[in-house]
Amino acid sequence: MVRASERDSKWSMVVDIDRCSGCQACVIACHAENNIKLPDEEMYETGRTQNWIRIDRYWEGEFPDVKARFLPVFCQHCGNAPCEPVCPVYATYHSLDGLNIQVYNRCVGTRFCANNDPYNVRFFNWWEPIWPDIMRNYLNPDVTVRSKGIMEKCTMCVHRIRRAERTADRDGREINDGELMPACAQACPTGSLVFGDLNDDNSKVSHMVEDERAYRLLESLGTGPNVVYLKKVDPEYKGEAVKHHG
Repeated sequence: MVRASERDSKWSMVVDIDRCSGCQACVIACHAENNIKLPDEEMYETGRTQNWIRIDRYWEGEFPDVKARFLPVFCQHCGNAPCEPVCPVYATYHSLDGLNIQVYNRCVGTRFCANNDPYNVRFFNWWEPIWPDIMRNYLNPDVTVRSKGIMEKCTMCVHRIRRAERTADRDGREINDGELMPACAQACPTGSLVFGDLNDDNSKVSHMVEDERAYRLLESLGTGPNVVYLKKVDPEYKGEAVKHHG
């Protein structure tokens, strides 16, 4: 039996747009899991809100036959990430298991990575995070609280990944498909977010990426994202898949 730490993994997320209802349960779960400061009025007014995952909403059609389309967007964990080579202190790099890592205590806040990020999924901490006293006991002890002056972004809940690896190694086994889920995928009520190992031929994501509806955001840039989207299927177009903003 190959132990979890001995097998090369490539963690990936598949987003089925046809299932997404735009409920934003994933956004709330991400905030709670990763100690992200809740945006207040000042942050909104200055355009400095923080969301590691956001739901982009698009309108199609003309009134009254208009439809809302939803697109979850977060760090794409690119295999050829444009944010990595511009960091002067190597605070962001690509791990062997397919994740774009952000080292908070190495970041000096140049924001070069955000300027070179075509997906607009990196955020700068403009303020020191403050929570009401009643909410301090709700902070996740497995995730550090980031201070003012550094960049942050989606980590695919890397603390959950490392915990699952340690557990599997302790038991002398591989990580079972579906055993590991980031907070967003766990909270999604429609199952539109599916997380797994692309290098596992039997995993659900490895089969989903072969779907004829599969595509990646801004593929023409050659960033090689590890996040794959499945096109929405509109019954009015006789079951044909409709690709949006890819």
